[in-house]
Amino acid sequence: MSSLPSSSSSPSIASPPSSSSTALTSPDAPDPARPGAHADLAAGARPDGPSAALAPTLLEVNGIEVIYHHVILVLKGVSLQVPEGGVVALLGGNGAGKTTTLRAISNLLAGERGEVTKGHIALRGERIERLTPSELVRRGVVQVMEGRHCFAHLSIEENLLTGAYTRTDGQAAIAHTLEKVYAYFPRLKTRRASQAAYTSGGEQQMCAIGRALMANPTMVLLDEPSMGLAPQIVEEVFEIVRDLNQKERTTFLVAEQNTRMALRYADYGYILESGRVVMDGAAAALRENEDVREFYLGMGGTDRKSFRDVKSYRRRKRWV
Repeated sequence: MSSLPSSSSSPSIASPPSSSSTALTSPDAPDPARPGAHADLAAGARPDGPSAALAPTLLEVNGIEVIYHHVILVLKGVSLQVPEGGVVALLGGNGAGKTTTLRAISNLLAGERGEVTKGHIALRGERIERLTPSELVRRGVVQVMEGRHCFAHLSIEENLLTGAYTRTDGQAAIAHTLEKVYAYFPRLKTRRASQAAYTSGGEQQMCAIGRALMANPTMVLLDEPSMGLAPQIVEEVFEIVRDLNQKERTTFLVAEQNTRMALRYADYGYILESGRVVMDGAAAALRENEDVREFYLGMGGTDRKSFRDVKSYRRRKRWV
């Protein structure tokens, strides 16, 4: 794979005139609360979505079901699309199925005794469910695992170089990518000789993302990048993600519990609950949606007068 192309402008995956905000509220549009609404979306019933813009679809997940240990059904018909050059957020609480969705895409389920039993996953139209994780890396899909998972006994630079293990374009190209990673993560350059175990959580997260970039990816799957980090470091990490997307045209699918931060930097979002996609739309539309504001952003309606009202959850989620 050639080195990452550079671009000076952010990719546009804005919805067409019948925007996602309209789709979330209009009575003529599929209601996210209605059973089967997202099955209709997977079948192409709704024209808007992240791939509705000019950017071609890079990744398509169509109606997948995932079972662990042959008995535990975790994902129940999840469908989503990621356009090339976009940033898509996968949102939801703990246990919603975000990590399992990423593992299904990167084919890491087998290590957890899980498998995709229904549906399909396609990268640029090619089915990838049967590919090995290393084959996916060679095709440009790299996952940054939840919890960072740096090699504690290796230095920062040694950790970064492990990400280039599958590359065959020569040492000069790898050295060029390493310098590019240091340009995006100047903290790593100052700590390049430090043992990873003795660096901060933020530096380890940057190291994990930098290691993924060393593989020269087309698409990065980011699993809970804000977990365990101070708010200032979280914002710094997401700013770097935005820069990588805008300047290198790297596509990101980000699984994140920090809904406010994810919708601030993403173009499009999907909300998962109990293994199902219950709502999706442009990030700007989701930020303004009443249910999302109340149940994920902690911004209740104007009729709330006391904490007792908040605690009672008088309004139910419309999709339950």
